[in-house]
Amino acid sequence: MAIKKVGVVGCGLMGAGIAQVCAAAGFETVVREVAAEVVEKGLKGIDKNLARLVEKGTISEAQKNEIRGRLSGTTAIEDLKDCDLVIEAIIEQLPAKRELFAKLDTLCGPSTIFASNTSSLTITEISTATKRPERFVGLHFFNPVPVMKLVEVVRTISTDPAVYDAMVDFGAMLGKVPVRAHDSTGFIVNRLLVPYLLDAIRALEEGVGSIEDIDNSMKLGCGHPMGPLTLLDFVGLDTTYYIANIMFEEFREKRFASPPLLKRMVLAGWNGRKAGRGFYDYADPAKPKAMKI
Repeated sequence: MAIKKVGVVGCGLMGAGIAQVCAAAGFETVVREVAAEVVEKGLKGIDKNLARLVEKGTISEAQKNEIRGRLSGTTAIEDLKDCDLVIEAIIEQLPAKRELFAKLDTLCGPSTIFASNTSSLTITEISTATKRPERFVGLHFFNPVPVMKLVEVVRTISTDPAVYDAMVDFGAMLGKVPVRAHDSTGFIVNRLLVPYLLDAIRALEEGVGSIEDIDNSMKLGCGHPMGPLTLLDFVGLDTTYYIANIMFEEFREKRFASPPLLKRMVLAGWNGRKAGRGFYDYADPAKPKAMKI
């Protein structure tokens, strides 16, 4: 079950990062997007990342050129037909993912393994769009992919154990630390992280502490690299809101229910750092200021 060629669908922040680490690990990699300008933007981002690594002395100029030589972009889904593994990193919507994999199922050979980078949807539900559920797994990378060491390798009740072991090995080949997870909504990280983030918002709503005090308490008292409200801004409040709704729909437990404040902020477009404001105002990104909420 040797993996030689990897296809990545999606050349946004996550897809480009996945493509970069695959090419850096020695795999021939093709990344596909629906529009040429999106492919170009993603590849330019990879070029900048690799140039930064050269400047830091992490890799040589020759190594950068070798990595880049193993990486290509396309808008034609047919260019993925001879891949040994296809990793999906598109919009977090079930119909779009199922439509993509149904199409790939008819294009790719029977030995091709499919993987989804979803953070919240169930792998089983996505895999039923294909005729190869036994060759379907979750590979949940974390942002930014070239930096974050973790990858959750998710198996369904249908996944072939040999395929699963091969994907765990693949994660290690990428220089990641693979953790084995079962196909339960949120897997390991979001199952534990999302309730914590939502509780931080509830603490703010209930006047337990200010934005700065809640963040400083978790940084200085628990050794977290950033406080929960800063982390929410980094992840995206809209993303967290979406994931929380999926998890609440699955488990029907209060800890996964979105607080009213989160809903109001998303409706107002206060989606965090990418929107310029969330729990903090990022008018000066180097010195964000807590919002008055």
